[in-house]
Amino acid sequence: MTDLHGLSGRLLAGEQRALSRLISMLERGDRAAADVMRDIDPHTGHAYILGITGPPGAGKSTIVDQLTRLLRALDQRVGIVAVDPTSPFSGGALLGDRIRMQRHYLDPGVFIRSVATRGQTGGLPRIVKGIARALDAAGSDVVIVETVGVGQTELGIMGVADTVTVALIPEAGDSIQALKAGVMEIADLYVVNKADRDGADRMAASVTAMLQMSLTTPEWIPPVTLTAAHTGQGIEELWEKLQQHRAFLQTSGNLAKRRGQHRTQEFLEVVEEELIRRLRRLVQTDPSLLARLEQVAAKDAEPYSSALDFLNHSTLNPELPTPPPP
Repeated sequence: MTDLHGLSGRLLAGEQRALSRLISMLERGDRAAADVMRDIDPHTGHAYILGITGPPGAGKSTIVDQLTRLLRALDQRVGIVAVDPTSPFSGGALLGDRIRMQRHYLDPGVFIRSVATRGQTGGLPRIVKGIARALDAAGSDVVIVETVGVGQTELGIMGVADTVTVALIPEAGDSIQALKAGVMEIADLYVVNKADRDGADRMAASVTAMLQMSLTTPEWIPPVTLTAAHTGQGIEELWEKLQQHRAFLQTSGNLAKRRGQHRTQEFLEVVEEELIRRLRRLVQTDPSLLARLEQVAAKDAEPYSSALDFLNHSTLNPELPTPPPP
């Protein structure tokens, strides 16, 4: 326990090795990480958490790289969480942080971590929320979460970011209607990247027209920004728009509300994961559950009613009420 409190202190002092150790503990599900997270939680809430998502090929990593360059020039400490596909062989992230952000790797004011999706269809594993808070506590001024880019299933970014930015490319103009039903509905700001290509202005106009038709709340109208991130064009304007949205969240009270929702969601996700973990352990060790499963498989018991009966008498949660029928 003393070592863990020492880890907390080193992390709060900005030590990157302590931060790396805590993130590794979170990734492997080490129960001791809970004590460290409890220690550092009062010191969170200062960092601005920016989510960047969008379809594959939109240049999200290049935007993150250029934003980081700009932020470091402004003397801002930056934490980056790059969510990558999971390797089918090792279970780890396929794309390494060194490949993505070579120019920032040795900068002590930048911390970069690649995180595997681990098969989660929302494109964002739950531990990203904990990692973002750890980066916040360690002194990051801005935490950037870049999602894997799996198309319309990127809704998980809404559960961690203060501001969600969707990156698009000019060639996506013809598919704007298809995108509308998914990833296009989650943005606080849009970026048409690779704006030096033909069709960038048309794409920006299409997004703007779509927003005018579909907006249900006039409080904040998501702006559309043009960038050519590989040259740095438009990155300063993008940061200005992001700062405008941050100011809007603060003055409207939506920042505290959004962050409260994120914390509540994380709590429920952890409870769900822990219940699943306990159930899997029971499946391996509990004779009565094994017998019940055999009855269900042999059609001697009905699955739905047997499951509810099991939960009502299980050590998973003995007080769990019986839900109404579907």
